[in-house]
Amino acid sequence: MEWLDASSPRRRGCEDGSRRPTSDGVLTSVLNRERTVWFGWVPVIIGLGAAGYFVTGHEPSIWLAGLLLVATVVLARLASGRALMGILTTLLLLLAVGFSTAKFRTEYVRAPVLERSLGLVDVHGFIERIEANPKRGARLTLRPIAIEKLTQDKLPFRIRIRVLKTIEGLRPGVAVRVRARLTPPPPPALPGGFDFARHSWFQQIGGVGYALSAPEVAPFDGPVPRSLRFAAGIETVRQHISARMRAIAPGQSGAVAIALVTGERGGISEHTNQVYRDAGLFHILSISGMHMAIMAGAVFFMVRLGFAAIPALALRYPIKKWAAVIAALAALGYLALSGGAFATVRSYIMISVMFFAVLLDRPALALRNVAVAAVIILLIFPESVLDPGFQMSFAAVAALVSVYEMVRTSRWGDVIAEFGPVRKAMTFFASIVLSTVVAGLAVAPFAAYHFHTTQHLAVLANLIAMPVSNVVIMPAALAVLVLMPFGLEWPAVKIMKLGVDVMTLTAEWVAGLPGAVGHIATMPQSAFLLIVFGGFWLLIWTTRWRFGGIAAIALGLALVPFGPRPDVLIGNKGKDVAVRTSNGVLRPLKPKRRTSFAVKRWLEADGQRSPSRKRAGEKRAPHIFQKSSAVCDAVGCVTRVKGLTLAVAHHAGALRDDCRQADIVVFNAPRPQGCTTPRAVIDFFDIYYGGTHALYLDDPGRPRIVSVAASRGKRPWTTALKGRDRDKQKRRTPTKRSTKSNPNTQHVRGGTGAQPAPRPPTTFDDDGSGSTRPDFGDVTDGP
Repeated sequence: MEWLDASSPRRRGCEDGSRRPTSDGVLTSVLNRERTVWFGWVPVIIGLGAAGYFVTGHEPSIWLAGLLLVATVVLARLASGRALMGILTTLLLLLAVGFSTAKFRTEYVRAPVLERSLGLVDVHGFIERIEANPKRGARLTLRPIAIEKLTQDKLPFRIRIRVLKTIEGLRPGVAVRVRARLTPPPPPALPGGFDFARHSWFQQIGGVGYALSAPEVAPFDGPVPRSLRFAAGIETVRQHISARMRAIAPGQSGAVAIALVTGERGGISEHTNQVYRDAGLFHILSISGMHMAIMAGAVFFMVRLGFAAIPALALRYPIKKWAAVIAALAALGYLALSGGAFATVRSYIMISVMFFAVLLDRPALALRNVAVAAVIILLIFPESVLDPGFQMSFAAVAALVSVYEMVRTSRWGDVIAEFGPVRKAMTFFASIVLSTVVAGLAVAPFAAYHFHTTQHLAVLANLIAMPVSNVVIMPAALAVLVLMPFGLEWPAVKIMKLGVDVMTLTAEWVAGLPGAVGHIATMPQSAFLLIVFGGFWLLIWTTRWRFGGIAAIALGLALVPFGPRPDVLIGNKGKDVAVRTSNGVLRPLKPKRRTSFAVKRWLEADGQRSPSRKRAGEKRAPHIFQKSSAVCDAVGCVTRVKGLTLAVAHHAGALRDDCRQADIVVFNAPRPQGCTTPRAVIDFFDIYYGGTHALYLDDPGRPRIVSVAASRGKRPWTTALKGRDRDKQKRRTPTKRSTKSNPNTQHVRGGTGAQPAPRPPTTFDDDGSGSTRPDFGDVTDGP
């Protein structure tokens, strides 16, 4: 394009003094000096467009997405040859590509999803994957053939079931029958939280559940799907490798070794996962870019060394390119063997791009190659833009490659090349420290935003563990795969186990040190976006204006403490309620011995250590709850939050007093008619339809309420009950009452002092789709 050419008359401008430079010309000149790194922004803009699709509140039409793409292509063509207009239209085109690709991907993977809980049903299907559980049982991924209460057009493409018992002979491709309790994929635990339902949509998982009995082999007369036959063959090989390794190295060390070879992490206990996570070594347990690079790099090095030992080949043929092709094929085999997890697929694409650069006689480690890999992944899997693994992986790789390019092009590159053996060894350990610091800084914003934690001593742990992983564990893993067909894998597995033991001891030691883990409350999206944008600005540009990214990062860090801090959280059909105390700490209204999953996520999002989370060196997790200021009895609880009275009613006997005296009322039953005095009323159906509710009481006169359903919008992965008028059902009252009374129950709210009767079960009629609403007897009976 003409505006990109520095010799164009449009670009010569004021060189001959004929006219003064304009701001348009100055900006174009600055951008033209950065022309070689423009491509680095392509995946950023495409990802921004894909993210824009996912944050919209309503599902856009596929025709709108296509029209948007065509319109921006036309605009970009019309603006060709115009400097700033060309840049703007190109940006719009890339945004439209990301938006449209995400929409097309959503429609491509569209498959039925359960609309409601089915209860206990018979399931008949093919086993697609088996993931062992470290305690007992396994998690099965099934391709359903038939599910009780569902017609074939409503049958999910894939379901995931946790079984507590297994039998001999279970393997991928086998048809089984099991009786399981199935539900739709769950929504986020709080507004803005991780959406497992959206994650399941793109994996085509339409239902999840559990079974108390072991599955039974039930042969199917029809043919096994072709794609499943291939996947079943790979899974059978993976299970065989896992069994051989487990026989040689049992326990957690063997489970970690198996995870590094086959990608099967089901055998790793939660305690081991937590120890590695707290020490900043969790990235080692997931087959990612590091493992793929070590495995493929070792193959590349050995093959090239072997070819170099044959002068007839080394002097006449491009053995480096031959080695790159063989290493790429080896990486493909490792991808298949590791189960094809999403993180591994990303790593394979990245390593393939780098080997392709070798075939083109280009530098393998270049920021442009990282951008190419990111563009390919975003075009194939646009949903990965919201995946923490994708964000952290490419942030770390981009930062490392950018620093590597800076060192390579500086005078230090020539100085290091002249070092002797001792200095090179010192440089090796220094590079580990530098890599850990750079990668840690790159992924820290993403870890804080998604997981609300920081690992303060990750540098110390990686300084010890990374040499062991790179020099001992991963080469031994490659040896295991090479020697296992000959039955000679025993020494390699033992060496690998020894390295894993050292790494695990390091993780436990570092995780047990004081201050190893920090907890961060939810940060504002604006702060997160400013930090990420500033990081990209700092890494991609090469001239002085790159340091403007530091200002954006500083502004984002300044906004971190101003994240959303709800004063009340209500979920789990009204059973779980958390309130913010006078000292600003979020506490469960009535702490229980066993904390629910939702409450754990609430506390983590508030920057607190999750209960029941045992750290290294602790025999049991401490109970961190302080005594609540709420007054509770058998029918509910009452407390004060920012000057307002919050009443949580668990019994019909509490409704009258709560509606008359409280400012905010929570019922785990339908809202009674005439309850209009409170400023806010949240009942069973509000939570049933809307999920967790967050209340913000900054303005006591008008509480602001945000629900999970409102934050998600109406998207394909958000299930909604059909054929039923929500408002009519909310006004519906029980049709029969129990005559039993509880003489031990006394109402603490005052009022009439009458003894409340237990809440009667209420069963709703069929909604026309073959299933019914849950009984209130399951959720609202008094203690």
